[in-house]
Amino acid sequence: MKKSLLLIFALFTVFVLEGVAQQNSKERLPLKHGAHRIGKRTDTEMQRWREYGLGQFIHWGVYAIPGGQWKGKTTTYAAEWFRSSGLITKEEYDNLYKEFNPTDFDAKQWAKQAKQMGAKYMIFTTKHHDGFCMWPSKYTDYTIANTPYRNDIVKEIVDAYTAEGIDVYLYFSIIDWSHPGYQGGKGITNDDRKMWINYDPFNNKEEKDRYETFKEFTRNQLIELLTNYPAAKGLWFDGSWDGAWMKEAAWVDKLGEELRNMHPGLIIGSRFRADELGKRHVDANGDLIDDYDQRFERNLPNTLAEVGGNDWDCVMTVPENQWGYHRDWSLTYVKTAYDLIEMTVKANALDGNFVINFGPDGKGSIRSEETKIAKEVGEWMAVNGSAVYGTHHSVLDKQDWGYSTQKEDNIYLSVFNKPMNNLVRVKVPKSKDKDMIFVIEKAEFLSLKKSASVQNGGRDKTGSLYYDIVIPKEIQKTDKPFVIKIKLKEVNKGDKEAYQQALT
Repeated sequence: MKKSLLLIFALFTVFVLEGVAQQNSKERLPLKHGAHRIGKRTDTEMQRWREYGLGQFIHWGVYAIPGGQWKGKTTTYAAEWFRSSGLITKEEYDNLYKEFNPTDFDAKQWAKQAKQMGAKYMIFTTKHHDGFCMWPSKYTDYTIANTPYRNDIVKEIVDAYTAEGIDVYLYFSIIDWSHPGYQGGKGITNDDRKMWINYDPFNNKEEKDRYETFKEFTRNQLIELLTNYPAAKGLWFDGSWDGAWMKEAAWVDKLGEELRNMHPGLIIGSRFRADELGKRHVDANGDLIDDYDQRFERNLPNTLAEVGGNDWDCVMTVPENQWGYHRDWSLTYVKTAYDLIEMTVKANALDGNFVINFGPDGKGSIRSEETKIAKEVGEWMAVNGSAVYGTHHSVLDKQDWGYSTQKEDNIYLSVFNKPMNNLVRVKVPKSKDKDMIFVIEKAEFLSLKKSASVQNGGRDKTGSLYYDIVIPKEIQKTDKPFVIKIKLKEVNKGDKEAYQQALT
């Protein structure tokens, strides 16, 4: 039976990958700085990454001091972009660091909360677009060392989370408004290949020379981060959409190789660089650049075909578009723990990881609403986490009651739309052998730790078999999603005894 299930899974995977390969083989270009590997990484570090299931993102910096408000005015603009909101002058913003003294910050408590939520990895903003460094970088004065707080926040985070068994990834913004050499580059579309090749992001030689100093500054800081915090597992980049950075394909590619050589096993997502034709995430041949796909920000795919056979994750805000701390959450829809649990399972059902963002305030406190969400997610994960950790898409088709994930021959049915008749109908795959059928051999509700009753449902219009799992009284009244673990067994159509034994 296990071999049959694995065969079905393997055939489906091959089908997806063949579709991707056919798409990518239409026009192969001789790229020097595109993808350097076709297909997924198979090393231990990357396998650990793809089994995380659930992660935490922390957006924190001096933008948490205004929290989206200034002098009685509130912006709906993203709080972490507050310097560009129009409510504060650049001079006012650039002096906020002199007030940054998060006396309530407790990295160990944050890490404990993340662990209780069920997070297996976390991403922390070492430097956002404003350029303020949450570590004492020796390459700029605009750092935590020159605040009233003074302590190395990145070190506190890395140490605390690592001690809790949570892997740490360092967010780093390519955009740096504080550096005099930073240039965004003149705007251009990279759809025209000839135009992109001839594109010059600078208006004059002086701008270009200044940008060279910025490039070296960026390289120095990245080397500094990996040197200071060797426990970090990877780098998470932002802001690499600027034309000037995209045009530096050869230099950035070389930098990536340097970083990987100094930190074996380093994991870098698809936001870091473009190829020489200005294509980001995937190169001009359609192949994924670097280690996993980062295009699903605040937006989950709906089918396995959309992820193209790549590793991927989705990072998600709790309010609609606030990563950093915003004082007023009434301006937008705020996701519930139920929403985020469903998104977590959906992501894993499509072979991805899901990451929930938190935005602490200027004093270092995680707001009460986020704490409540973390607690509720954690309570669900404590019971049902086996449906998330280390799982992948299952051999079952998508069905109306929710999502299914699989690990080895265990299939987890996460039910978000509880049927009114209290029967979870499960359509099973067809056997490759015309004389054999799949039946549900075992079924168990994870929250009850006891076997479930399975009834013969019949066949649908396509001839596929389905079975009904009876929802017991203890779960019928719940308003929370629940998980049923099942195992399938392949039996001969004519073996009525084996068929009946499978129905409990």
